[in-house]
Amino acid sequence: MTWVRPVVQQLRQQMGEDRSQIRISVVLSPCPHATGKEVEIARSYPEIDRVQAAKDFWKFLLLGKTAENWDWRESGIVIFLGGDQIFPVIIGHRLDYRTVVYAEWDARWHGWIDRFGVMKPEIIAGIPAKYAHKFTVVGDLMAEVSKEIATEEIKDSSHTIELIGLLPGSKPAKLSQGVPLLLAIAEKVHAINPQTRFVIPVAPTLDLPTLARFGDPQQNPLIEQLGWASAKLKFKDEDSSYFLITGTGLQVELHTTAPAYDLLSQCRLCLTTVGANTAELGSLAVPMIVLIPTQELDAMRAWDGLPGLLANLPGVGSAFAKAINWIVLRQGRLFAWPNIWAKAEIVPELVGQLQPASVAEMVIDFLNHPEKLDAMRDRLRSVRGDAGAAQKLAQLVGEEISN
Repeated sequence: MTWVRPVVQQLRQQMGEDRSQIRISVVLSPCPHATGKEVEIARSYPEIDRVQAAKDFWKFLLLGKTAENWDWRESGIVIFLGGDQIFPVIIGHRLDYRTVVYAEWDARWHGWIDRFGVMKPEIIAGIPAKYAHKFTVVGDLMAEVSKEIATEEIKDSSHTIELIGLLPGSKPAKLSQGVPLLLAIAEKVHAINPQTRFVIPVAPTLDLPTLARFGDPQQNPLIEQLGWASAKLKFKDEDSSYFLITGTGLQVELHTTAPAYDLLSQCRLCLTTVGANTAELGSLAVPMIVLIPTQELDAMRAWDGLPGLLANLPGVGSAFAKAINWIVLRQGRLFAWPNIWAKAEIVPELVGQLQPASVAEMVIDFLNHPEKLDAMRDRLRSVRGDAGAAQKLAQLVGEEISN
């Protein structure tokens, strides 16, 4: 959603809607964080003509056969927007297409890739001189989200409402702890600041009954075990909206329109798990507190690469998950993307046996000291690349088509 969506929009805008001239095919590659709804999301973009699921990727990569036996035109471009950079090398060679790679942090296979669009000039610094002509600084695809937001504030009849976003994640490993913990924090903040509103921007890969299940103590045993908050899914007839209502009567709004950039941009503060959501919030310059609860080390199985594969193995995955999480959490590394970019903790990362009351105290302190939120917002703006990357990347593709 953060890379493909703006790029295909720009491709269509610059190259036109004539499908006999320009056809856009999306080939998904396997990812340990996939939810299974990626094909559905990609097909919802009107700019895209056809989509192949990740489950069919290896056969295509190794044998050149798609699941639906796609035809391929004589000339074309392979655009890399995530995965392993060896993939466009192989696919481009197999189809005899030119290759364009978007490189956020590093660029590889310089001799086999035709063009690189990079996020920052620093990526080019170590490139051998003979390949320098292939590189263009296009900017930050994650920063494209800031171009989609509106500036209108949420107001009631008397004052600007304090809106706090709750981002518990989209996968069971995070939701089992994230939902009851965030609801418990929200209850405690609301008890002190009753004017505060809370909203969950529901991930497009998550349906409302599934989300609500993690707030139900009969379906999520961690609620009773840890004493965190429970909630039920409710429907409002007056505005045809859904919300979660907790045991104290707090109503947490559920926002189902994706991407929720406009909503997030209006939040004074967000409470979030680790993941791509921290990158989106950072690109929108939305202050955040990142929560990594360790009450259930077994529940955190969302690591990349080999650790993620080991942690999700049948039978022995639980033991691997606990061991991997124990090791990783003791390393003192940074987890939130803005902190990784800055190589410093510019947004708070709370790791450990988190208690709702102590997190709520930090939230109240931020709300009572808006200058702290302003300072965090300024630092978030300073660590990202420039916007306009999708437009410039599409221009690179146009140049390669001309070639």
